[in-house]
Amino acid sequence: MNEEQHNFLKDLLTTASPTGGEMPGQRIWAKYIGQFADEVDNDSYGNTWATLKGSAGEGAPKIMIEAHADEIGFMINHIGEEGFVSLIAVGGSDPAITRGRRIVFLGDKGEVEGVIANTAIHLRKDTVGGEKAPKWHEIFVDVGAEKKQEVLDKGLRVGIFAVYDSEPFKLSENRVVSRAIDNKISGYLLARVFEELKANGGNEVNVIALNAVQEEVGGNGAKIATHRLDPDVAIVYDVTHATDTPGVDKKKYGEVKLAGGPSLTHGTANHPLVVERLMNVAKDKDITIQHEAISRFSGTDTDKIFISKDGIPSALVSIPLRYMHSPVETVDLRDVEETIKLTVEFIRSVKATDRFEHQL
Repeated sequence: MNEEQHNFLKDLLTTASPTGGEMPGQRIWAKYIGQFADEVDNDSYGNTWATLKGSAGEGAPKIMIEAHADEIGFMINHIGEEGFVSLIAVGGSDPAITRGRRIVFLGDKGEVEGVIANTAIHLRKDTVGGEKAPKWHEIFVDVGAEKKQEVLDKGLRVGIFAVYDSEPFKLSENRVVSRAIDNKISGYLLARVFEELKANGGNEVNVIALNAVQEEVGGNGAKIATHRLDPDVAIVYDVTHATDTPGVDKKKYGEVKLAGGPSLTHGTANHPLVVERLMNVAKDKDITIQHEAISRFSGTDTDKIFISKDGIPSALVSIPLRYMHSPVETVDLRDVEETIKLTVEFIRSVKATDRFEHQL
């Protein structure tokens, strides 16, 4: 990762892009990937994509590589007369880890800092030991106001987004900690793939990189954009749970570890021929991969993409992540680099005459 790539990743991670409010991050992504694309475009809801033509020309198949641009967060649901702010979750935010954390609101007049209240342990001594995670209506934020009007004067109102106020940092040489690695690390990956293809070529087919909105609430953006872009094959990139920490049952959740390489998912939405090609590419190029199984749903944009129109042969490739949906999500950059390599080599392996279709 060179300095420009590092700064791009940092900008993605630090730019708030909660579900429904993705455009600030989309502009950063579009500006960077635009250096390596033939065209960049977006739709009415903020789905943003870049295209790169292959050597076989306009009529060649289209490979879509996709990630989601949104991050989990919060939204103001109520402002009390004493100036305290109540929240609801945006996406899969976890109420169990909210208390005592800094938060930043994306207010109408600019960013506003606050703290999610944590009643002192001394005042909770009768409940400590038997406490359960708070419910959202029990959580409140202090923005330094003494009455409701002061909150309104700061540019806050019902419907304003918020995210945790945190900065990325390195836990070790290869491990990065940040909020929103889910799934901005995959948006970073898409841009890096285009950077490599633009510099060194090798792709016969046309490539679309889609950074989709609203995955955290059901894959709405991917559904909208895939119908419009109509790819011939799709590879979806997201994070997956690294199960290499204490207390996680591998028999229940599978075995995936940091620095073990990208994880390929098998089952349902994942087309066997696309998965087989990814496995063969990994073997040919000496790329270490991991494997996961799903019985029904992946919980990712893959579930919405593969059923578009007449069916899009698709596969899910995941980057291992610890502590998902928290302010301290942790990723190993070696897994990211291996996933970039796998993607580039997969694209180069697809010829203009290839079709991922079962034969009777």
